[in-house]
Amino acid sequence: MERKYLFIPEVNEEEVKRERLKAQQLKNTRWWRKKKEKGICYYCGRRVPASEITMDHIVPLIRGGKSTKSNIVAACKECNNKKRYLLPTEWEEYLQRLREI
Repeated sequence: MERKYLFIPEVNEEEVKRERLKAQQLKNTRWWRKKKEKGICYYCGRRVPASEITMDHIVPLIRGGKSTKSNIVAACKECNNKKRYLLPTEWEEYLQRLREI
């Protein structure tokens, strides 16, 4: 049985723009450079070149997430593209389904 995810908070376009700007500002900090230099994906744990590390919001902006250090992680492009707009619990369910195949 496939689950449908119904949690969609009311997030307007202006809020998302504001949070994206904050994320851009965080990309210029020593904190982010250190995370990127480590080259470890938060989701799969693989070590990848810093050039392949992307910034990901654990709780996506379109789902009400904020651009704060506690909500931003370094992720490989592959995991970031697969996770897209999923919440952490939805991502875990996705990974569990993959393990069952």
